Amino acid sequence: AVAEEYRVGGTCVIRGCVPKKFMVMASDITHQIEVAEGFGWTIENASFDWPKFRDTKETEIARLSGLYNANLSKAGVELIHGRAVLKDKHTVEIVGTGQSFTAERILVAVGGRPFVPEFPGSDLTITSEEAFHLPELPKRIVVVGGGYIAVEFAGIFAGLGVETTLVYRGEGILRGFDEDVSKHLTRE
Repeated sequence: AVAEEYRVGGTCVIRGCVPKKFMVMASDITHQIEVAEGFGWTIENASFDWPKFRDTKETEIARLSGLYNANLSKAGVELIHGRAVLKDKHTVEIVGTGQSFTAERILVAVGGRPFVPEFPGSDLTITSEEAFHLPELPKRIVVVGGGYIAVEFAGIFAGLGVETTLVYRGEGILRGFDEDVSKHLTRE
């Protein structure tokens, strides 16, 4: 059995890699238009419709989640909708339902969630998760962090025409990654 409190597909499919890749592809179109003009293309009145993109992305994520549901079902897996918590080493309880399940082995796979520390104004921040569902594309955004998720989102928003500022502590972004890439991106 699999207990899932939100949508089947995990962090990557639902609120990570997959929706972010859709955003990367959408944000690259501006650059592709510039390149196309150098190859003789004339592209007039190109515009980006954030709500249409956001809704289409969500439709695709729902489709992918449905495929995961179908594959689990075909494999004979019972899907339990709800948040499971460990009661003891062989029992999980589904929060708010009174249901309990026992098994010899229980795999805990909780995924990842962004963390926002408390500071004055932290209630005004969003994380990468909320960035996927913004009601409208902002005119300006500040992305905090120097890791690959922050750098990728800064590139996405900049590519979509948002005035973007990336702030980070330390001397260079992508600390711990390839040094040449880190130095190049820090200069850029």
